[in-house]
Amino acid sequence: MSQRLTLTAESQVEIRPLIESAIQSELRMLELGLQRTRQRLQAFEQRFDMSSAEFEQRINAGELEETLDFVEWLGEIKTQELLDANLQALRGVQIN
Repeated sequence: MSQRLTLTAESQVEIRPLIESAIQSELRMLELGLQRTRQRLQAFEQRFDMSSAEFEQRINAGELEETLDFVEWLGEIKTQELLDANLQALRGVQIN
């Protein structure tokens, strides 16, 4: 899906470099967040001796009891999905 965005600013300062810098900063923040989330997922995987994919399949099938740890693990999986989606969307931005 292609989207077009038009920005208008009443400023003496050139806005394009500010927008480009803000995008680069957000990309770095998303990458750091993704790195931390992946570390947390890896810790859960080691602790419970299963991959996140296997865990998600088993919890959704009702094979595992919902514990606080498992709810947190699910939250990290969803966080990773959101960060990945946002990162891919922002990487696809072109400023003309």
